[in-house]
Amino acid sequence: MKREPEAPMSNNPQLDAEGQLRHLLTIEGLPAPILTQILDTADSFVSVTEREVKKVPLLRGKTVFNLFFEPSTRTRTTFEIAAKRLSADVINLNVSTSSQTKGETLLDTVANLSAMHADMFVVRHAQSGAPHLIARHVAPEIHVINAGDGRHAHPTQALLDMYTIRHYKKDFRALRVAIVGDVLHSRVARSQIHALTTLGVPEVRVIAPGTLLPSQVEHLGVHVYHDMAQGLKDVDVLLMLRLQNERMQGALLPSPQEYFKNYGLTPEKLALARPDAIVMHPGPMNRGVEIDSAVADGHQSVILPQVTFGIAVRMAVMSILAGN
Repeated sequence: MKREPEAPMSNNPQLDAEGQLRHLLTIEGLPAPILTQILDTADSFVSVTEREVKKVPLLRGKTVFNLFFEPSTRTRTTFEIAAKRLSADVINLNVSTSSQTKGETLLDTVANLSAMHADMFVVRHAQSGAPHLIARHVAPEIHVINAGDGRHAHPTQALLDMYTIRHYKKDFRALRVAIVGDVLHSRVARSQIHALTTLGVPEVRVIAPGTLLPSQVEHLGVHVYHDMAQGLKDVDVLLMLRLQNERMQGALLPSPQEYFKNYGLTPEKLALARPDAIVMHPGPMNRGVEIDSAVADGHQSVILPQVTFGIAVRMAVMSILAGN
């Protein structure tokens, strides 16, 4: 029997009729209570990672497919660990040897995996919008998490960054935050900006050369700086970005050495921020290009805790979706 199309349940395709999270596709448009719910839920999972037996049964009997159409060791691994700690069955699809290379469409691939009783898809794709496309075509009981799509969004990275900031700084409403580097090509930066502004950070700065900034970036509610000395003054949190060399077309930078001279984070530049400022980076880092090793390994760096918190945050997202 042909199923009648369902009426739209919410103005936001990520939310169901009750305003609960159904998919996590982007931070943009999500209300602050949803973001806070994820961060609060992650609190309970941080302690799980410290136990001798690092498992809870919340996703027992569920099957999670990691669909990574773009390489990423760190993100895929943390999603896999998060799902396994929730007791889910995890399938990692090796797309380079999958039916995608034989001409099968993205939606055909998803339809076939859905027929294998998938409960959740974690999707990373080079094309912006691919996770949204999948979310529009899966059955109502299947959930989709965007693990990074093109230049568009990387919501779980932004959420683990927000968790890290809250852990060390407590109150978003009292912070000055600087995002430094390749904002133009960074899906992480877009998600960070939406999360920071939604959670009430009063001043978000972006610091980059003009060639690495999107046009009209000010419309996102940020203050633009091209000079590191001015941009870092009295900042509480520094979010460094990786140079997205694989997405650059044309000569946007004179050289890595010149970039490091002007925009690489050194101890001298870090001294311009507040004395208790924290330094973050989504990884992988290009040492000597975006950040000096003395800073990356220094006492103000919270880059490794970010990775640890990332597992708890992804557990929180999966558990919330599975419970809705």
